[in-house]
Amino acid sequence: MNSTIHLIGLNHRTAAVNVRESFALSGFCSPDTWAVPLGNGISESLILSTCNRVEILIVGDGDTPRLRAMECWAKARGKTMSELEPYLYQYHGAEAVRHLFSVASSLDSLVLGEPQILGQLKSAYRKATESRTAGTIINRLLHKSFSVAKRVRSETGVASSAVSVSYAAVELAKRIFDDMDRHDALIIGAGEMAELAAMHLKQAGIRRMLVANRTFAKAEELASSLGGIAVPFDELFDRLVDADIVISSTGSPDAIINAGDMRGVLKKRRHRPMFLIDIAMPRDIDPAVNALDNIYLYDIDDLKEIVEENIAGRREEAVKAKAIVDEETQAFLQWLDSLALQPTIVALGDRGRRIMDEELSKTLHRLGNVDDSVREALDVMAESLIRRFNHEPIAFLKNRFHEAKDPAYTMQAVDTVKKVFRLD
Repeated sequence: MNSTIHLIGLNHRTAAVNVRESFALSGFCSPDTWAVPLGNGISESLILSTCNRVEILIVGDGDTPRLRAMECWAKARGKTMSELEPYLYQYHGAEAVRHLFSVASSLDSLVLGEPQILGQLKSAYRKATESRTAGTIINRLLHKSFSVAKRVRSETGVASSAVSVSYAAVELAKRIFDDMDRHDALIIGAGEMAELAAMHLKQAGIRRMLVANRTFAKAEELASSLGGIAVPFDELFDRLVDADIVISSTGSPDAIINAGDMRGVLKKRRHRPMFLIDIAMPRDIDPAVNALDNIYLYDIDDLKEIVEENIAGRREEAVKAKAIVDEETQAFLQWLDSLALQPTIVALGDRGRRIMDEELSKTLHRLGNVDDSVREALDVMAESLIRRFNHEPIAFLKNRFHEAKDPAYTMQAVDTVKKVFRLD
């Protein structure tokens, strides 16, 4: 089989956000708008378009399909190839497979080990199947990429520790309150950091989430998206009484919570423990609060230390993950090479059935009228003979394939069998 796997793309390393936006293909991934149609040498295609990367995976003969895919990509966005090409990386064969497995395993992500990319890749594959552009090779390659990602996550710690401030904040909260479904949280602020923290709290199974913000409409918007409750900012200290976990991320130039405020809150709470996380800069919570009994206060510097330690740990685990990717890449390439045997094996089977039908017809003609049981017995015997006759040449092909370090060695065996059995 002469089909080559090509992967062309740009990402956060090769293109700034405005460039990624101008070449994004998120609107060109439906059956009606598919940016890389089949034909002109392209037999299969898949499009992955996210905020951090745009990649096209194609299967075709030779190098022409790659150039064709680039043309289609540029044309879809009203650009020229000369405008697109400076930002591209291009991989072929083994390197394309290795890159895709690395992407699926989040080894090529902006945040090493983040889980979002796997879901995005699964969505891209679903769109390719809906658009009927995923064939034998892409089907196998994508399913294998999902299993590689699962193996990396189960056999390494590349995704086991917090590497964002918001995520680290929630992981700390889980250490203190391991039964999150029995506790309430209060989010102060409605910006990106607060939203991420709220999202992680929801995923951790928090019982109830309150959101307070100076602009009440923004608090309502965030609360609505997460199934929480928006509370007016002027009720902040009344609501703190109900919160076991508080995450604050506002744009206030001065502290909005001080030790005096928290003494009153703790008294109303009967001194039940509270976990406060201040991820604002400048800080929202006066550091003096941390001196109070039953208060656990962490600020952004505390969390950054945790994040930096975890990033270093993930990098060490990434070495193990890359070894898994290399191993799985070789296994996939072996399967890909084995496809070269299939046409010959199929041709041997077809030849055998053709001979069987001819000889069976002659035998039945000579025997005259025979009952169904005799006819069935002859059919079974003929099938068995053909399988036995074909066993040796098929075993010869498979042995050569498993012994081969060079695909040319396998193709020599294929050519030999074709000549001996006149399959051409």
